[in-house]
Amino acid sequence: MKWHIVHLTTVTSTNDYAKEIAEDVPEGTVVWADIQIKGRGRWGREWYSPKGGLWFSVILKPPMVQVIPHVVFIGALAVVDVLSEYGLEGKIKWPNDVLIHDKKIAGVLVEGKANSYVIIGIGINVNNEPPNTEEYEAISMKEELGREILIEEVLRKILRRLSYWYSLLTSGRIADITAQVRKKNALAGREVLVFWGDGKFESGKVLDIEEDGSLKVLLKNGQIRRLVFGEVSLRSMKTLNSPMIYPSW
Repeated sequence: MKWHIVHLTTVTSTNDYAKEIAEDVPEGTVVWADIQIKGRGRWGREWYSPKGGLWFSVILKPPMVQVIPHVVFIGALAVVDVLSEYGLEGKIKWPNDVLIHDKKIAGVLVEGKANSYVIIGIGINVNNEPPNTEEYEAISMKEELGREILIEEVLRKILRRLSYWYSLLTSGRIADITAQVRKKNALAGREVLVFWGDGKFESGKVLDIEEDGSLKVLLKNGQIRRLVFGEVSLRSMKTLNSPMIYPSW
């Protein structure tokens, strides 16, 4: 993949900027910003994006519609690969977060337009001080390594690994991608709270990640369900203040 980088000092959101230009630029265009003023994650949550972190969006135009659900996985796998190059063991919290010691270090947000483009937005806590709230704990590469890291170097490494995973995606090797996500699954065998996206939640145990990218969960009532669009949390029921509060970015 040939990458075309657009570097901005400040932007509202790299994903929003990428959507504005996506149809007029070549595949592989990357929007990278030092600061996002209105960065966001899934469910419209605010994504704290100060200077010192790595915030960027990649414009892709995959030929196969059926690969779209796995785009988020290749973003997460690219991040995990690069973390390992720095001696950090990242795990994937389905569907879009990367954790170290159960603390969030990165997130992936995928958006797009049918039959036109897909945008992978990636945010990584590199040298910035990440926010910690009652809702979640976060960590940065700097905090883990005890030194600052060149942000452009991290970007270059991630784009290299993203090229690899995207080549697998577009060649139809979905099973290979899913297999690697399973190996890096932060939730396997663990008790979680399952959020169905409508404010409802249930306790359960994660069994597996299916080939279609869904999460297989054994609920407390004995029912096995596949989670396609919802979300899961490692928090216990006792820590919830309200069933309407979602637990991550």
